[in-house]
Amino acid sequence: MSDDVVLRVAGASKRFGGVQALSEVGITIRRGEVVGLIGPNGAGKTTFFNVITGLYSPDAGTFELGGKAYKPEAVHLVAKAGIARTFQNIRLFPEMTALENVMVGRHVRTGSGLWGAVFRTRGFKAEERAIAQRSQELLDYVGIGHYGEYKARTLSYGDQRRLEIARALATDPTLIALDEPAAGMNATEKVVLRELIDRIRKDGRTILLIEHDVKLVMGLCDRVTVLDYGKPIAEGSPYDVQRDEKVIEAYLGAGHKAH
Repeated sequence: MSDDVVLRVAGASKRFGGVQALSEVGITIRRGEVVGLIGPNGAGKTTFFNVITGLYSPDAGTFELGGKAYKPEAVHLVAKAGIARTFQNIRLFPEMTALENVMVGRHVRTGSGLWGAVFRTRGFKAEERAIAQRSQELLDYVGIGHYGEYKARTLSYGDQRRLEIARALATDPTLIALDEPAAGMNATEKVVLRELIDRIRKDGRTILLIEHDVKLVMGLCDRVTVLDYGKPIAEGSPYDVQRDEKVIEAYLGAGHKAH
């Protein structure tokens, strides 16, 4: 079973000044799973997510990806290790086309280097064509292939979210980490997003999801981890988590009835 573990984090801790944002937090994610990370505002879930993906350096903890230790010291290094992420606040290159945005992500996995780029070698040109082709395939995959030549800023909000996911997929990640992908979406866009995440999972990807939309999390995730005040208070199937008294009290609200 251990061979199926994609991400294993243990003892992750992080302090900001006098605030202990994370205290001994861990998570295990197996191949092909969608695992949700939820909790009330200030619970530490975003901090934990940022530590895993290299945006924040942890004060303590062990981190393994695909059975190999990695150091979450910078986002680009973590991306090379095999974790791609999106952001709660969309971070695209607005004046670049949708295709170019995805190509930027794809460059993490290419190797012509500065020499080839400067002198436009045959190998560099071939690699650029391959990058463009793969990037277009990913735009098609997320459902916005016809917007390849549009500037990113001209896309609708929901399409920009899908573009971010395409760019993350372009790095060929072992794990894709989605930071509140449904934030700001209307009901129709959320349905499209759920179908896309489900498709990504069915195609063999492993996903970590932070999301405030509890209904989306519970309907999509195989397992859910719940944080409160920087500590894990529950972990299990959506069915079990919804019925956990600590979760009901901390997150879902007293008197909540799970269905």
